[in-house]
Amino acid sequence: MKMADVCQVFKEAGMEDVSSILASGNIVFSSDKTAEELKIVLEKAMSGHFSYEAFLFVKSKEEVELFWNGIPFEKSDDLHIYAFVGVPGIEDILMEEFQKASQAENEKAEIINSLFYWQVPKGNTLDSTFGKILGKKSLKDRFTSRNTNTFEKILKKMN
Repeated sequence: MKMADVCQVFKEAGMEDVSSILASGNIVFSSDKTAEELKIVLEKAMSGHFSYEAFLFVKSKEEVELFWNGIPFEKSDDLHIYAFVGVPGIEDILMEEFQKASQAENEKAEIINSLFYWQVPKGNTLDSTFGKILGKKSLKDRFTSRNTNTFEKILKKMN
């Protein structure tokens, strides 16, 4: 789906200051509603417009800052770092799956502030044992992951 279309759906659902972050599926907007209210309104709007069952994670600027400030790994040109946002407890399930999987050199995982972070060598994200686990149907609507560079772009847009 095109981010311009997604932004339009958010505007029609009453959101203000709507903008997207690249083609990442992240939308920054303003609203006076609570996260719980927003989740209901926006999932219904997205599901109706795009004819699929939308499952969204709505996070405040403060939560995104917490994610950004909690990154436990040093930035490296040879590694990707991902943060996983999801339903409560998903971080423990992901850590359990990570610990069962074989790891590449420098592949690591940590939980900080109930957020699961994963470091993986560039080029190994989809081919790693853990990367393949992430596609499980049983996990599909329980989390989403973003490269930490995306969190940086989101925060810049929020400021």
